[in-house]
Amino acid sequence: MARAALETAPASGAQRPVPATPELTILMPCLNEAETIEVCVRKAMGYLAKSGVSGEVLIADNGSTDGSQAMAEALGARVVAVPEKGYGAALIGGINAARGKYIIMGDADDSYDFENLDGMIEHLRGGADLVMGNRFKGGIAKGAMPPLHRYLGNPVLSFIGRLFFGIPVGDFHCGLRGFSRESILGLGLKSPGMEFASEMVVKASLFDLRIEETPTTLKPDGRSRPPHLKTWRDGWRHLRFLLIHSPRWLFIYPGVSLIALGLIGSGLLAGGAIHLGSHTTLDTHSLVVACFAVLIGVQLVMFGALARRYQTLEGILPPSSRYQKFLLGLSLEPILQAAVVLFLAGAAGSIWAVAQWALSGFGAIYGGGLMRVLVLSLTAITVAIQAAAAGFLASVFALRR
Repeated sequence: MARAALETAPASGAQRPVPATPELTILMPCLNEAETIEVCVRKAMGYLAKSGVSGEVLIADNGSTDGSQAMAEALGARVVAVPEKGYGAALIGGINAARGKYIIMGDADDSYDFENLDGMIEHLRGGADLVMGNRFKGGIAKGAMPPLHRYLGNPVLSFIGRLFFGIPVGDFHCGLRGFSRESILGLGLKSPGMEFASEMVVKASLFDLRIEETPTTLKPDGRSRPPHLKTWRDGWRHLRFLLIHSPRWLFIYPGVSLIALGLIGSGLLAGGAIHLGSHTTLDTHSLVVACFAVLIGVQLVMFGALARRYQTLEGILPPSSRYQKFLLGLSLEPILQAAVVLFLAGAAGSIWAVAQWALSGFGAIYGGGLMRVLVLSLTAITVAIQAAAAGFLASVFALRR
């Protein structure tokens, strides 16, 4: 006999039909939440009954040992066991097991308002792929968020997210969010830890999903134990995720800035010393600093290009519409040709400098035109070697293809 299209869910002692393919899954990750799981499930069930939205309450249990599973099931929630540990792992398991077209996820600590989800449903039905709650707009109760998170961590990480990825949300790390199950599954999310929250938003932006936000509230959680979130450890994990998924801001923009400053300084100092006043002179030592800036900048830009090329080839990030042709189309041979030209120019300058030094009897070199030519020539040789090595490494990345 075919599987029944309806399930019964004993919410508050009543039989409630749940379609086999409901519109909404309210998903909660759970690890030893016996103090709060019941009130969260009751509120979620109450919202479904009040709103008329066909749905289910799904608990993604991460190995609770305090009976949380039985408590949730007794109230009509469906529980799936997720063996792999971690906040992200629990949610990934829950998303895979969810039956709803839409999913609204939130912590099972009674800090989020599961009774007022109409704003998220409205945005989802309107075509949004991801709807972020904004606690700063909806209201944060006294004691609900530590001051370090409220005034430093969350605002800084949210600013970085908007700057790096153009994400149009003001509360980057709100744990109450709704999304289209199909759209989020298409992102291939993998982070097992707390940085899962960042991965979802970042990849949604990079893959051009429609992201919107709606106000939500936050109140102190109902647990007597400390939260699973660790401020500095998890804050760093979020920041690290943002950085390694944005080679432009991690490598390329700083590198281009250093190259520009170094070239300007080298150009100004190549012809001789610059006197900025009676006691300040920029001379050969400043030229060395400028050349070092060029070298570091070139290295950073190459790291950025290699990182972006690798991420694109491996499907970690979508192809860059602006730089795809350059990153994926540039072959080893043109890089080597440019490197050879630069190397020969540097070698010619170095040979000239050594020849002049020999004519002077190999005396001490303190400055002047000879030192300037030598510094600039050695810089050119170093950049040429860096470029050639980067070209070969880029080819190694593409070996499987």
